[in-house]
Parts: sequence; structure tokens; C-alpha cells
Amino acid sequence: MIGDLFDSPWKILIVAVVLIVLFGSAKLPVAARSLGKSMRILKTEVKGLHEDETEPGSAAPALAPAGTQQTIASQQQLGSSTDPAANR
Repeated sequence: MIGDLFDSPWKILIVAVVLIVLFGSAKLPVAARSLGKSMRILKTEVKGLHEDETEPGSAAPALAPAGTQQTIASQQQLGSSTDPAANR
């Protein structure tokens, strides 16, 4: 459906005129500038993510979930006994 919308120059011209009438000629450059800035930010962030994924040997060690760390610490304080009767 959208592919058919921009298949002729007349349709593009009509859409442009409707946009100018709806938003006004003063707001369109500001909106385009804002869209361009957000696209540059998105490209930079995606590029940074790809660079982080491709760096070999720099992977951070896997961390255990927060609840696991607390459980491990409490077991160490109790003498790390696995017998439930000994912990009473």
C-alpha cells in the first residue's frame, strides 16, 4: 500500500503540499532537523553496540543474579553447611 503511494511524482507532490498545509512551512525544517539528529544518534549507538560485540577477549565476566549473591554470602556466614538440620 505504501509502495503504491510514492510511485509517481504527482503523488509525492500532493503529500508534500498536505504536509506543508498541516504543519506549516516554519515547523517542517525544525522537524526534519530533529529527525536527522535522532537518526545520527541512533546510528552512533548501533555502531557502538556492534563494536562492543565484535571486540574479542574483552567480554566482561558473567555475573550471577542479585539473589544468588545474597544466598552465597549467607551460606558462607553459616559455614556453608548443606544439611538443613545443622543450620538451625
